[in-house]
Amino acid sequence: MLLRFDTALGTCGITWSDAGVTDVLLPGTPGPAGTPVAALDAVPDAISDVVASIVALLDGERTDLRWVVLDERGIDPFRRRVYAAAREIPAGATASYGDIARAIGKADAPRAVGHALGENPFPIVVPCHRVLSATGALHGFSAPGGIITKRRILEIERAPGFTQLSLLQC
Repeated sequence: MLLRFDTALGTCGITWSDAGVTDVLLPGTPGPAGTPVAALDAVPDAISDVVASIVALLDGERTDLRWVVLDERGIDPFRRRVYAAAREIPAGATASYGDIARAIGKADAPRAVGHALGENPFPIVVPCHRVLSATGALHGFSAPGGIITKRRILEIERAPGFTQLSLLQC
């Protein structure tokens, strides 16, 4: 099932299975083809709670989403480790691709970490937007809007270096 919901970032979406969240869709991301659309009142309580927490986070609350259960079937062990490490970055903080690579015991793999995060089906819940280059620069963000969207989420979270709205948001 697919549920669309409004956030400060725009209309997002979420899909799920009996095992957990299968996708989080940022504004402009189409849902999986053929996925039935759900009404909010027909959504399991656990998914309603996830949606409320995503909305709160994108409203600027320092919300911890590590409790969200993900359906990681079909995700290889390397990406699972990358996603788990990224989930440890709290709202309002950032880490580098190298930091994540070291955290999973693959210090020589920051590019592979970047590739894994580029395939992240759970943005916001797996906060790939909080992962920056070693210099703190914004590089690649596979969601619609690219690094403009990444910057906007970091601004909402008031991450260091992103505490003022960019001119593009005025």
